[in-house]
Amino acid sequence: MRPLVLLFLLIALPALAQPRPTGRAAELEALAAGLQAAPSEEAAAKIEGRMRELWTQAISPTALLLIKRGMRELGSAAPQEALDDIEAALVLDPEAPDAYLRRGLVRAELGDYPGALADIQETIRREPRHFPAWQSLSRLAEGREDFAGAIAAWKKVLELSPKTPDGEERLKALTKKLMGEDA
Repeated sequence: MRPLVLLFLLIALPALAQPRPTGRAAELEALAAGLQAAPSEEAAAKIEGRMRELWTQAISPTALLLIKRGMRELGSAAPQEALDDIEAALVLDPEAPDAYLRRGLVRAELGDYPGALADIQETIRREPRHFPAWQSLSRLAEGREDFAGAIAAWKKVLELSPKTPDGEERLKALTKKLMGEDA
């Protein structure tokens, strides 16, 4: 009997020793599961909003101010200033997935598609559930007429958030574009 208990402990202890997410990470885990099971677009939108809040709260206050200023500058047709501010934010907080996404959006506006793609992929590498990054990746691929890439990224959006507004319609439109049909 003892060898059986010892065998069980040898198998079970490593699994029990795995760190469990706490705080913000645990909430994100729960929200991600809730997002996949959301009963409606409205419920999904609330969950998405909370996830965005948590991602934003993870950014240092100074870096967040720089990101917000950069996005205002982008909206005011000053993309180079926006890029400078967001790059400064990344120096202060190089672990912030949202900062990479924002820099990717600015780089896309500046026509730097390889840089934009690299930043969006870095966002996803750091936070694979970052549905806004997957949405941006899909739009960037579509803009480059890489419809297969746009479809793959959009399928990931729908995997993460099945109740994305007009999600299935967008998938159908991208598929038509891939097939050479009018969308």
